[in-house]
Amino acid sequence: MIDQDYLLDRLLQLVNTPSPVGMTGRAVALVDSWLRDLGYAPKYTRRGVLYVEVGGGAPKRALAAHLDTLGAMVTELKPNGRLALRNTGTWAARFAEGARVTIFTDTAEYRGTILPLKASGHRFNTEVDTQPADWDNLEIRVDAILPDRAALIAAGFNVGDMVAVDAQPEVVDGFIVSRHLDDKAGCAALLAVLKAVAEGQVQVAVPFQAMFTIAEEVGIGGTHGFGPEVEELLAIDNAVTAPNQASRDDAVTIAMRDRQGPFDAQMTRSMLTVCQREGIECERDTFRHYRSDSAAAVEAGWDIRVGLVCFSLDSSHGWERTHMASLIALSRLLAGYLQSDLTSASWQ
Repeated sequence: MIDQDYLLDRLLQLVNTPSPVGMTGRAVALVDSWLRDLGYAPKYTRRGVLYVEVGGGAPKRALAAHLDTLGAMVTELKPNGRLALRNTGTWAARFAEGARVTIFTDTAEYRGTILPLKASGHRFNTEVDTQPADWDNLEIRVDAILPDRAALIAAGFNVGDMVAVDAQPEVVDGFIVSRHLDDKAGCAALLAVLKAVAEGQVQVAVPFQAMFTIAEEVGIGGTHGFGPEVEELLAIDNAVTAPNQASRDDAVTIAMRDRQGPFDAQMTRSMLTVCQREGIECERDTFRHYRSDSAAAVEAGWDIRVGLVCFSLDSSHGWERTHMASLIALSRLLAGYLQSDLTSASWQ
């Protein structure tokens, strides 16, 4: 039912398409073209969230995955011809050191590398090891002859230029190792399910929206775009595969709570029922330093039930890794959910 080759191909294309939060147009256009190829009619909110309505009639449920990724922005044109930068989205400076990047000016694209201020071992010796891992201690070395600030200005650089970090994906024995799997792996899984729906392999029980949000990494991805009849939202994002967490590489994770608080009990039970019915490997987990599009929707005041289902992810917001087994389990759960009736509200 789930086309695994399609899922992996879409994932690799997505992670290789720059879409740092604030500059998601290329990834949105790519997904738009894929949806049209499948026979869907993409729509957009004023803010640019891409969505399709499936099943006929007013959507009563929504599925959301986010296309935006972590990135950076130029904050200063430095006298030494390099660029100061600051993160967009929450990620640690230690994972930025050594990253290959593309800098997008108003008129051109330049390649470069994020380096600590003391990057030469032959010049700074052990000071390279003792300097702090901090955004104020990083700069971009642009791959162009730019000896000073005047040269940067002449080349068209500006404060506010967007910086996209290379994903550098690699597939090894079912593992996908890459930056930006959060949440392009979720988007790829959702696309694979939409393909199964378009081909008639998944029969939709309730009309739904499939949403590709563009600002989850700054907390506002799921704040809008739902049809007025939507009763429940299922966010699709990464699990936390780490010490003292229950999530694992070969299963889908049903999130019981995140930083905001518990998810809707009826929705989580519904997900667990689908997994039991379909024989899908799953784990329950709780996330203490994490929020998703579902939290954003609740905080924005939407009167909808919310849940969160996740693919495995080790080293989130760093050098990330997931596994095809988890992505397939997630996709099967989404397909089972779409074939199920609306979650019954219970206030007992």
